[in-house]
Amino acid sequence: MSDSAPSGSEPAPASTQGTLSPFLQALQSNDLETLTQLRHALRTPLNQIIGYSEMLMESIEDLQAERLLGDIKKVHTAGGQLLALFNDALAPWKIETGKIDLLAMRRDMLAPLNAIVGYSELCQEEAAELGKAEVVSDLKRINQAGYNLHRLFESKEFANKIDVSGGPGEPAVSARVGPAAPSLPSKPTTPVEFLGQAGAQYSGNLLVVDDDAMNRDMMARRLQRSGFNVTTAENGRVALDLLKQRGFDLILLDIIMPILNGFHTLELIKADPKIRHLPVIMLTALDEVDSTVRCIEAGAEDYVPKPFNPVILYARINASLEKKRLRDQEQAYLAELQVERANSDRLLLNVLPKAIADRLKQGERTIVDSFREATVVFGDIVGFTSFSANMAPSRTVQLLNDLFSGFDKLAETYQLEKIKTIGDSYMVVGGVPTPVPEHAERCALMALDMIEVLRHFNQRNSISLDIRIGLNSGPVVAGIIGTKKFSYDLWGDTVNVASRMESHSLPGMIQVSGSTYDLLAGKFDFEERGTIDVKNRGLMATYRLLRRKSEPEGQ
Repeated sequence: MSDSAPSGSEPAPASTQGTLSPFLQALQSNDLETLTQLRHALRTPLNQIIGYSEMLMESIEDLQAERLLGDIKKVHTAGGQLLALFNDALAPWKIETGKIDLLAMRRDMLAPLNAIVGYSELCQEEAAELGKAEVVSDLKRINQAGYNLHRLFESKEFANKIDVSGGPGEPAVSARVGPAAPSLPSKPTTPVEFLGQAGAQYSGNLLVVDDDAMNRDMMARRLQRSGFNVTTAENGRVALDLLKQRGFDLILLDIIMPILNGFHTLELIKADPKIRHLPVIMLTALDEVDSTVRCIEAGAEDYVPKPFNPVILYARINASLEKKRLRDQEQAYLAELQVERANSDRLLLNVLPKAIADRLKQGERTIVDSFREATVVFGDIVGFTSFSANMAPSRTVQLLNDLFSGFDKLAETYQLEKIKTIGDSYMVVGGVPTPVPEHAERCALMALDMIEVLRHFNQRNSISLDIRIGLNSGPVVAGIIGTKKFSYDLWGDTVNVASRMESHSLPGMIQVSGSTYDLLAGKFDFEERGTIDVKNRGLMATYRLLRRKSEPEGQ
């Protein structure tokens, strides 16, 4: 086994070696952005070392490989030591002030790195002897991550930049660790203990977005063990495509990625109304305040630095899912309220004119209006009471409903307002509650069509009913009656005269008053009926409405 590189490890991936040049080009000038990226590059393999060792510690008992637990704990502890070292050596304030001592950092990292590489290799051998292929696979990943860190700090280019000559007393990284391993801190809280205290409270569909394959694998396996359904994506573009195809409850999004980084992916998610409600937790090795603020301002639910503390990560995932659950519940309640409101509005419109219903919903309680010009129509089915005397009640209601539904359609066609039905009488008005200049003409056309509707009704039901219709025009007062069972009604002498026009009419006749005749003269054909004695009004001239003038003679 060489002293300069861990044995048994595969060559470092090209992507890892390729990240070296941008950092090294700016080390001498202490370029802020480049040093920040260096910290990110260091944390990525550390995230893998700590994450895979934690998963092995969680599952070691189920895999019946307890004899490996002690050495795996040492790997985990060494990873924590390296994380603390890198966080201190590359702290944001040191980067900003240029007080970076890469030589000291390189020196201090050797012992924990030796432990990671050495113990992971020893555990691989023992796991292979036990036939635990899954454990061997994860230990190889840990070893590869340690190898990547080693390659970064032992490259000649790096050594030249920090002026490391490898002189007397300068230690080299050794892959073989003897019995005297670095002293270990107090036993950390492991994921096993965390799960024993308060395992994942929620399940759901999670999307993990990270450009590093080992990070994705590690995160997915960890979350799947806690009962989540996990899908992974290697960059933001793939993630956005998946979000269009499938439903997710939470997104775990890395920041530093090729093609489409986490910041831009987050912005696109929050700009899409279909998925903007999904909670997003940012995962990154960058821990500057500016990055945190930028993520939160862009709409991220939370922010977790890598390598992450599993207790904190699970707590934040559960908190985000709880918020989403409450939001989904709220949206469901709002949808139910909208349905109920629509039903309520529909029922209200069956009782009141839309303009009046809108005023009532806006808070008005006393609604009374005066209209200078309106036309009132009354229609009464002749002899219906005696006709239905020997008829089943259900049949009576069915016939009236059929006939009056036809009248309702006419009122809607001519934009008139049905006021009410009383028994076999029907009342409608024009020019109320929305004034229109041609109110009399619309009412006359509806009255003529009511005769036709009744004729077709008789043919369908093989019966012979007739109708009297009366019209009168003039001022009216309209408003709401009642506080629980609302009713929109009309008052005034105009209403009373219209009722008299109907009651003094003849079957099959439309009788109008002089005021209505004056409004319709020249547009319709009439027949004079002479005068009638109207209660409280005396003698009044009346006319029989025959047809619209454009229609041919004969009825």
